[in-house]
Amino acid sequence: MSSRLNVRKTYKLYIGGKFPRSESGRSYVVTDAKGSFLANASRASRKDARDAVVAARAAFSGWAGATAYNRGQVLYRVAEVMEGRADQFAAEVAAGEGLRPSQARTVVAAAIDRWVWYAGWTDKLAQVVGGTNPVAGPYFDFSIPEPTGVVAVLAPQDSSLLGLVSVLAPAVAGGNVVVAVSSQRRPLPAITLAEAFATCDLPGGVVNLLTGSAAEIGPWLAEHGDVNAIDLTGTLGASDGDEAADIDLARDLEAKAAGTLKRVRRPPLSGMQVGSPDWAAEPGLSRMTAFLETKTVWHPIGV
Repeated sequence: MSSRLNVRKTYKLYIGGKFPRSESGRSYVVTDAKGSFLANASRASRKDARDAVVAARAAFSGWAGATAYNRGQVLYRVAEVMEGRADQFAAEVAAGEGLRPSQARTVVAAAIDRWVWYAGWTDKLAQVVGGTNPVAGPYFDFSIPEPTGVVAVLAPQDSSLLGLVSVLAPAVAGGNVVVAVSSQRRPLPAITLAEAFATCDLPGGVVNLLTGSAAEIGPWLAEHGDVNAIDLTGTLGASDGDEAADIDLARDLEAKAAGTLKRVRRPPLSGMQVGSPDWAAEPGLSRMTAFLETKTVWHPIGV
């Protein structure tokens, strides 16, 4: 019997529920922790970033308008599909991050658990973050959390799956739609996660995943007028070990985002020292509330 040919996979972008190649035709080689070839991945262009924002904006009203319970059920279904692909995730995490198989399985389990944790908060946020306010007059006064809109997320560079989930899940759980840029050096788990999105009930455009350089794609997203917020976590490590360049990139993107009055979540920078990554901490409400706005409504009593 003749030996069969290996089916080589090119990891594509995920935009609007579909898997296009970059319109530029560009790709780059992804290697494992030892420098050996793993796969080719699409290198997103400026137009790809624009297309992702358009897809996200189109999906926003439907996702934000869905009931919180429904969003939670959809996100829990994502976790179910992730569980079914746990072996594939573990193999990709182990190869990209240089972990032993047992360590990679632990990372994958933590990522799935974290996704479930945030999914469980979708129908509880309003009670915890919102409330009824005491006022001096015959009125009801309610404060209600609402999603910010289109959130650009630069995912952590060194944690290909757990880091991505840690910054992606809280934004989506709050009703936002996301354009995420994966780890440049370790993008494979991100696209496998996108394949999970495509095979569950998550509407196309709610999450859009781009592979390529955060330093290249980040400025386009920071300046885009239809992006409402940006998470700069992935600027740390984006410059191949040049810490000063990472800090300069974060500050440059923050300045560009100010031009369109975006909400900005900065990485932990202190002077010229990079702090420990905040995504690695136990999950909490801070990442969800970072991309929520509060609407306060007054209503006369008895009407």
